[in-house]
Amino acid sequence: MQSGSHPTSPSGQPAHTAANIIGTIIALLTLVLPLWVIACYTNSSPPTVQPVSPPAIELAD
Repeated sequence: MQSGSHPTSPSGQPAHTAANIIGTIIALLTLVLPLWVIACYTNSSPPTVQPVSPPAIELAD
């Protein structure tokens, strides 16, 4: 075995399969979770503002 080579399992795949899967899950969550949160907390339509009528002024007779 050379000094700098990575150990492999008998099937020829790297021994860090679990780390690769966990890294992939973390990467997907990093990409998808912010978009999902933004979509959940964003209103689909802008808020409507009700016009406020000015107070009525009574005229003295």
